[in-house]
This record gives sequence, structure tokens and C-alpha cells, in this order.
Amino acid sequence: MQTLKIYNTLSGNKEVFEPINPDSVSMYVCGPTVYGEGHLGHARPAITFDTLFRYLKILGYKVRYVRNITDVGHLLNDADDGGDKIGEKAKALQLEPMEVAHYYTKKYHESMYKLNVENPSIEPLASGHIIEQIEMIKKIIDNGFGYEVNGSIYFDVVKYNESNEYGMLSRRKIEDMLENTRELDGQSDKKNQVDFALWKKASPEHIMRWPSPWGDGFPGWHLECSAMSCKYLGEEFDIHGGGMDLVFPHHEAEIAQCCAANNNKGAKYWMHNNMITIGGQKMGKSLGNFITLNEFFNGSHEKLDQAYHPMVIRFFLLQAHYRSTIDFSNDALQAAEKGLIRLFNAIKTLNEISPKENSNIDVSSFPNKCDDAMNDDLNTPIVLSHLFDLVKVINSCKEGKHDLSANDIDLLKNLLNKYVTEIFGLQSILKENNSTDINTLMSFVLDLRSQLKENKDWATADKIRDGLNDINIEIKDTKDGSTWDYKK
Repeated sequence: MQTLKIYNTLSGNKEVFEPINPDSVSMYVCGPTVYGEGHLGHARPAITFDTLFRYLKILGYKVRYVRNITDVGHLLNDADDGGDKIGEKAKALQLEPMEVAHYYTKKYHESMYKLNVENPSIEPLASGHIIEQIEMIKKIIDNGFGYEVNGSIYFDVVKYNESNEYGMLSRRKIEDMLENTRELDGQSDKKNQVDFALWKKASPEHIMRWPSPWGDGFPGWHLECSAMSCKYLGEEFDIHGGGMDLVFPHHEAEIAQCCAANNNKGAKYWMHNNMITIGGQKMGKSLGNFITLNEFFNGSHEKLDQAYHPMVIRFFLLQAHYRSTIDFSNDALQAAEKGLIRLFNAIKTLNEISPKENSNIDVSSFPNKCDDAMNDDLNTPIVLSHLFDLVKVINSCKEGKHDLSANDIDLLKNLLNKYVTEIFGLQSILKENNSTDINTLMSFVLDLRSQLKENKDWATADKIRDGLNDINIEIKDTKDGSTWDYKK
């Protein structure tokens, strides 16, 4: 297999990827908290780790990819106090919390499908693993790192830090954290403000609650990922991924929980994608500056100049390295749209080029260039730069400036299919007006509709016309019959 290097947040360095088991990879990625519409910030980790998932399979690994759904335990402002995000939304809408979670999980899946994000191997719900979370809390308590106060269980960060290093992932010093929170001591049940909740006692008005050895309550947000990753991937696994905003406190707490319960850090490699910004400010629900994915797809948000195809969103995100920030703008998305069209036009052109006996341009280096960039911590923008150099070659052949042999044409077709389709997950957005298949299909549809009109079934005929209109196919009825075309 090729040598893949990935940046490990835990060490702060790029490292050669060596899975625990030589032929298989275990990967856990933090999924969404399903209390609202998915936005561009949700798309970035989904596409980042979908790309990694696809690439690991291309390299020949068998991959078990677990991505969770947080449907309980995530409190407002990522704190240990206040309402549960889903519970608060349920109260506002006068719905059951699981109605809210189910609705927004479905919406999330719809967006992921449009973005061509592959399904993970397993997608566990936090609410479906309460028993596992309770059992992990028991182990943490038995090992001396958890304590109970009034029916709530807290993780003793100071005690843990005596034999471990709390802050190893985020590079934070516990002394600084204690100093910054000292003035708040005595205002809660915690021994120290740096301690975090493993289990919270449910107040009378709290909707989501489960029985436990400590009374009715609900798990802390951080605990779910530790419990579910261990259940499905083992106490030690290869990769844990998520957004950079999760490094602290979420992933820091996960490492502490795994060390306290199982005496290891959970994952060997910790990978984090960077943020998406709008005007330099992080995009997120809590800041009120987010644009939902559906708003991108239909162009309904006031900040958008137009609707953007899901593949344009995917391509836009792949143009930046996953560890760099990327700033939203209409100009950037429109440029991405033009670039994606140019790429797929070149693929179409390559399929139409007649091979010559010999090539008069060397294209043999392109596969290695792309592989080298991809193996360098998934450097997708460098891969794309090589692919666009290849676009120039293809266009020069179309113009008669260069020739390609049959072998070189096959090499380039395989390379473009490998990266554009299989690894990057991009699908063509070109409108194939001259497609034989679509013409045949539409001829059948128009004949059927003509028969319906002859039988005076106007309602069904109109329903077909309106349905096609919804997918940007316009039917025009004339005295000589009906015609169709893509809407301009």
C-alpha cells in the first residue's frame, strides 16, 4: 500500500498512518446534534471524512466507519447546566423530543444524500446507548475519577491530572484553567469548575430522562462518543475525527474518559477539519449566522445570489485543505461552479478525442503527482491543481495542439474516474441536452401525455408537466404537439 501521512492533533505532527490491524481501519467521527437544519458547517466534516473513507478503501483497507447522531445530552452552550438542545426545541414546538430528533435526522440524511456523502458503516444514536454510557460511568467511578453530588456524576479532572495529562489534545494547562475559573468556585456542585458532567440528575421539567443507579437523569454530552466508539471499534481504534471546534472540551473530555475507564486514549490518530467562516466569523447555529444546506440548494437565503448545486458545495469545500479555514462568499461559490463545469467538460472532451498512434505530450507523471498530494495529509487542493493542469492538456488536444495515444487516453480516464468520481465523490452537473437516453425517455413521456390529453385526462397530463417543471424540464404545448427542453 502507498504511504499515507495524516496530521495527528494529539502529537501536533504529520505522521505515517499505520493502522492497528494491517488490513483494516477503524474510524469514529462526531456527527450532528439534531435540533435544527443542517448547515454548511455540518457539510465540511461530513465531506472531509467521507473523502478519507473513500480514499482508505481505494488504498485497499477494509474500513469500519462510525458516525454518531447526538439526540440527547448536548446542553445549551456546550455547558453542564441549562436545557438540552433537543429538549428545548421540543418545548418550543410542543413536540416530543424524539419527534424533533427524528425530523432533523431525516433532513440531515437528505442533505448528505444530495452531497453524495456515503453512509457510514454504523450510525448509532446516543439515546440508544444509555446502558453503555452508564456502564462506562461505573468504571470511571470505580477507578477513582468520578464522584456523585445530589444525583449527578462529575469527572474529577484534578484527580485525573495527578496521574494523567488533562489538556494533552488542546495543549491547555490545567493550572491556567483553574486560575481562569477560580472566581466561580462554590457556585455549583462540582469540586472544581474544570470538572464536567458524566451524568446529570433530571430536574422535574426535564423531558428526556432515564433510570440509573444514581436516580433519573441523562448522560453528559462527552460521554456518548466514548461509550459508542468503544462499543463498535474497541477500546483502542485508529482514527477519531471531527471539527476543530470539538478539540476542547469535547474531544479532550473523551480522551480523559477513555483513559479513566480503559487506561488508553481511545483513538491513535485525532483528525480535525477547520471551520467555515462568513466574513471571518465562524458559521454556526449558536451565532445565528448560518445558512442551511437547503437554502444553498434552493437559493432562498438573503446572503445568496443564486441557488447552488450540491456538487458545487462539495467541490467548493474540496478546493481548500481540510485543516485550513474557508470563507464563504458568493464569488467563491460561483468560481467553484465554473471550475466544476470546466472539469466535467474536459472529461466529456476526453471521451470524444480520437486516439493517435503516438502521444506528443507526456502525461505519465499525473497519477504519481495526484497520489503524492493525496498521501500528504489529504491535500485535495493540490490534487485539483494537477487535475486542472490535465484539463489544459485535454483542451489542447481538442484544439489539435497535442496528440494522445489510446494508452494515454485510458490512463487519463482511469485517473479522472479515480479522483473525481471515486475519491472526491463529484457528479457531473452538465446538462446533457443531446443524451440519447433522455431523448428516448422524454419521447415516451410526451407520447404518454398526448394519449392522456386525447382521453381528456387533463389532471394527470398537467401533473406530469408540473412534475417535470420541478426538475427543470419544461414542456411546451403547441398546435403541432409538445416539445421539451431544459429550463434556461
